[in-house]
Amino acid sequence: MLSRVAENLYWFGRYMQRAENTARLINVNANLMLDLPRRMPLGWAPLVEIVGADLRFKELYTEATEDNVLRFLMVDPKNPGSILSSLHSAREILRVSRDTMPRDTWERLNDLFYYVNERGESAILRASRQAFVQQVISSALLVYSVLTSNMSRDVGFQFLRIGTNIEQADMTTRILDVRTTKLLTPDDKLDLTPFENIVWMSVLRSLTAYQMYRRHLRTRVNGSGVLRFLLQNREFPRSVMFCLGNIASTLPHLPSDRKIERTIDRTRALIRDANVDTLLKTADGVPGLMDEIQIGLADMHTAVSEAYFGG
Repeated sequence: MLSRVAENLYWFGRYMQRAENTARLINVNANLMLDLPRRMPLGWAPLVEIVGADLRFKELYTEATEDNVLRFLMVDPKNPGSILSSLHSAREILRVSRDTMPRDTWERLNDLFYYVNERGESAILRASRQAFVQQVISSALLVYSVLTSNMSRDVGFQFLRIGTNIEQADMTTRILDVRTTKLLTPDDKLDLTPFENIVWMSVLRSLTAYQMYRRHLRTRVNGSGVLRFLLQNREFPRSVMFCLGNIASTLPHLPSDRKIERTIDRTRALIRDANVDTLLKTADGVPGLMDEIQIGLADMHTAVSEAYFGG
């Protein structure tokens, strides 16, 4: 397979997953605003920092209001990480790579792209936001379902899997980061303890993980349980460890590269050996671990790019 085609498939997986997970990230904040009392301080501005686009946001907007942040994350074509921009990039890749993916993929992606393009601006309003976000998530899952059901498990499919799983692992750590440091900036006089379970439950639901969490752990929702489940569980598809295992499983189908293998092994060891209970007791414990995992994922992307895409 040509390196250009392999890279296109890799980035198609990343862009589709990015669009879906940006919608999920918005959902985390929106759900928390509904679940928590009004006196709890909750802002939209930290979402921009979470996706690593704070500098770009400041170039385009003077104030981090709810409308500005949502427009930036959902439909702003000047933000390369917005839902609309991610779908546009995926669509352009598919336009030149139609022979590598099932024809139905083009139709489903087109439907989603035009839906976001036509409805995105109006979805900034709270009245229609929930339906819009859910439609983006459902349609992105449908595109991926078409691929997994109809695409041959050849080399191209392995690159698609790598891109999808790197992006998913990255966003799972970012959503966990939302809970621990970004979304809630409580006043010292406010006691958050009564609302801990509500916040953690919202994180699980943002990843459609609540039912599987209860099935695996058979216990009430709590911080240490959620972190273990979303980081270390080897069976839930959106957990970081599961995603890394999926990436590792693609390597036997590709030319051997020790740098990629070492990067995966190092990141998996970091997650496997993490003591969640200890991390939760320190202010920078969980955020520090999330940063280290994200560095590992960035190193993984670099290693894959250098090994298969020509740097």
